[in-house]
Amino acid sequence: MIIDNVKVYTEEKTFVKGGIMLDGDKIQRVYAEEEKTQFGEKEVLDGEGAYAIPGLIDLHFHGCKGDDFCDGNEEAIERIAQYEASIGVTAIAPATMTLPVEELKQILSVAAKYKKNGTSPKAADLVGINMEGPFISKVKKGAQDERNIIPCNVEIAGQFLEASDGLVKFIGIAPEDNEDYLKFIEEMKEKVNISLAHTNADYDTAKKAFDAGANHAVHLYNAMPAFNHRAPGVVGAVYDGKHVMAEIICDGIHIHPAMVRATFEMMGADRMILISDSMRATGMPDGQYTLGGLDVKVVGKRATLVSDGAIAGSATNLADCMRTVVKEMQIPLETAIACATINPAKSLGIDDQYGSIKAGKKADIVLLKDNLDLQAVIKDGVRL
Repeated sequence: MIIDNVKVYTEEKTFVKGGIMLDGDKIQRVYAEEEKTQFGEKEVLDGEGAYAIPGLIDLHFHGCKGDDFCDGNEEAIERIAQYEASIGVTAIAPATMTLPVEELKQILSVAAKYKKNGTSPKAADLVGINMEGPFISKVKKGAQDERNIIPCNVEIAGQFLEASDGLVKFIGIAPEDNEDYLKFIEEMKEKVNISLAHTNADYDTAKKAFDAGANHAVHLYNAMPAFNHRAPGVVGAVYDGKHVMAEIICDGIHIHPAMVRATFEMMGADRMILISDSMRATGMPDGQYTLGGLDVKVVGKRATLVSDGAIAGSATNLADCMRTVVKEMQIPLETAIACATINPAKSLGIDDQYGSIKAGKKADIVLLKDNLDLQAVIKDGVRL
């Protein structure tokens, strides 16, 4: 297939008028408009001037369309993956909740089996798992069930990696609640990315964790101490830990637009990862749903716990979060695309195949109209 007459998003994070030649499920080459040649008998998709961007990558979300990753069955994962691909998210790393250890191991083993059986043509690739619990803080538990929170444990973490057959890419911890957190990081950092997640850590503790090798921050600002001029907390430690990548939820509910703009300026766009943190209500009508076994009420974009009104994930998919950050938060489109494609690909360690439009990489392309509405999704070289 040849995708012609598009504005191609390049690895330089700029747009070039031209097209993309595909060879099966791989990108063969990108050409500028002036380099166009005769296409011969090849199938040509006229992009009609659309933006051509890499398939999006969501490395932190829980579910959609009535299903949750922690439902623990392959059929649910498949439905989730098909919905995500249909909206332009072509690679996924779903998140677990804080559940009993044995239940988590079962969920991870089901995901490993799903991965081994192979992704269907219309589904997003399962490229990882983001473990948001159970090694978190009761003080900052958010929508997690504190009955299942436990101290971080190397042996249990190893069991998670084994059960998932290596699919687990992130394990979150709250260092302030774990005396041996430095030892945990030291022993696990070469096997998995260590995140600070649902943590009440002060600046010094968070900084020690990052200096020891933790390299990721789960949904910055949410479920962590406020960023204060005398007590900068986790956010300040993320800033000073220049190797740390930070997730951010830009659904218009979790974080004020001014704070989003300030954060991009402060951290630098290369360290920011757009996530949806979406739960099973995403793509569904308003109503009552569950997240991690807890009841959640959803009205519009807002999802809150029935018990205490705490924000409980989001009801917005990643593609709409990207639109929101551009249209309502004034982040440049070129920046927003990188934060939903190449940045998560690098964080997951899959940027050799995903995250940008380059010869040799997977032919996962999304076409967007000028108003950023979806025009087409090409997955593995085939239009969905």
